[in-house]
Amino acid sequence: MTFQTALKVLLITAFLTSNSHAAENSTQTFNSGSYQQILSENAAQPFVLAIWSVDCPSCIKDMSVLSQIRQSHPDVKIIMLSTDEASATPEAANILTRHALNDLENWIFGSDDAQKLRYEIDPSWYGELPRTYFFNAEHKRIGKSGALKIEEFETQLDKIKP
Repeated sequence: MTFQTALKVLLITAFLTSNSHAAENSTQTFNSGSYQQILSENAAQPFVLAIWSVDCPSCIKDMSVLSQIRQSHPDVKIIMLSTDEASATPEAANILTRHALNDLENWIFGSDDAQKLRYEIDPSWYGELPRTYFFNAEHKRIGKSGALKIEEFETQLDKIKP
């Protein structure tokens, strides 16, 4: 192997390694109080909170629609929240990367008490996935369970946009 070839391999490996760590490191741990943090960091701003899991086929289907929404509405903030344990972070990051959603704000459940975390988000939500919340600028929200079609997303986005 020539010096140039070895250098190229080394640079490519370093690039791929740093990108994979960046995807994993960009995921924040969602614990008690994180929901309030998200609300305060997005004060007076409409946004979408998309809740999903790596083990949920409908969630993966929903990601394709979210990816389309992101392309057609780049002004809409989308926050991804995985209900999986923190140990699933690499798998979650891979799924998000495949759907070009890895550079969004991403969270993953960190507490063993998933029921408590769900309750903090919405006391009337019992864990069905995917679950999508559409927040307007005043943070009045509309919650939808199940995979949504693009038309359903569009309708809800029209309701939250200023």
